[in-house]
Amino acid sequence: MPQTVRYMNHTELAGLIKSGKVPGKDFTIIDVRDDDYIGGNIKGCINYPSRDFLMSVDSLVQETKDVPLVIFHCMLSQARGPKAARIYAETRQNVLENDIHHEVAILRDGFSEFQLKYKDDPELVENWVKEVWESEWS
Repeated sequence: MPQTVRYMNHTELAGLIKSGKVPGKDFTIIDVRDDDYIGGNIKGCINYPSRDFLMSVDSLVQETKDVPLVIFHCMLSQARGPKAARIYAETRQNVLENDIHHEVAILRDGFSEFQLKYKDDPELVENWVKEVWESEWS
């Protein structure tokens, strides 16, 4: 049965992070931004740059094989995040048998939208640099 990939919004992800569930055990957030990773990130995410993703997806599947929810995003989650999520889901399906208690999700609107709402919440965003966002994205 093919692995399905769903979208989650920033409010759902913020609730999950604050729910008391354990990152790395109950869920894992994978940020596939490349050079645009600077200036802030979702707290506890793991950066797997999209430019190297094909080379590292097998190890990521092994590292997350016991994690029931893996969430992907990039800056806008329009290309890199969704592509990485599909590659991960397909690789996982090919590598792990009977993998029915697992979910792959994409953060709708990516880190750009997430940081707009949560940049001032240290439980949700870390390493946020105002100058990066003023110069790069305004």
